[in-house]
Amino acid sequence: MKQDRIAQSSQRMASLTMLLLIAILAFNIGSWFFPDALSEISSFSNAGTKLGIVLSSLPLWQLLGAIVLTNIPLLALGYGLFQLRALFQRYAQGEYFSQAAAIHLGRVGHGIAWWVLLDFLCGPLSSVWLTITRPVGHRLINISFDANAIVALFMAACITVIARILQRASEVDAENRQFV
Repeated sequence: MKQDRIAQSSQRMASLTMLLLIAILAFNIGSWFFPDALSEISSFSNAGTKLGIVLSSLPLWQLLGAIVLTNIPLLALGYGLFQLRALFQRYAQGEYFSQAAAIHLGRVGHGIAWWVLLDFLCGPLSSVWLTITRPVGHRLINISFDANAIVALFMAACITVIARILQRASEVDAENRQFV
C-alpha cells in the first residue's frame, strides 16, 4: 500500500515537473510579447522591462535575439527539470537507490549549476543586445550576481554530492548482492 502511494506521488511529481518546464519557457517567451499582461498577474519582468526599454520599439531581430539570450539559461534549467522528471519516473518504478536514479539526481545538480552560470553570462549579453542600437554612451551592460544565485549554486553542489554518495551506495549494494 505504501509502495503504491510513493509510486503515485512520484508519477504526479514527474507530470508536474514537465508542466513546470513548459510553463517556465512559455512564461519567459510570453513576457517578451505581452509584458504588460504578465506584469499585471505577477511581479515577473524580463530583461528589457528591467532596463526601461519599451519592447514594442525594438526591431524584430533584436526582440528575437533577446528571447534567445534569455532562454539559454532556462534551457539549462529545463535540462535539470527534465532529469528530475526522469528521476521521479524511476522512483515510480520502485528504483529508489539504483545507479540510474543517482545519475539523474547528479544531472539535476549540474542543470541547476549551469542555469546559474549561464544566467550570469547571458544577463550582461542580453543587456548589451537590447541597447546595441542606442548611440554610444547610452548603451548598457548589466551584470548581477545575487544571494539567490549563491544559494542555487550551493544547492546544486549539495545535490551533486548526494548523487555521488547514492551512486557509490548503489555500487556497494550491487557488490554485496553478488556475495549473497
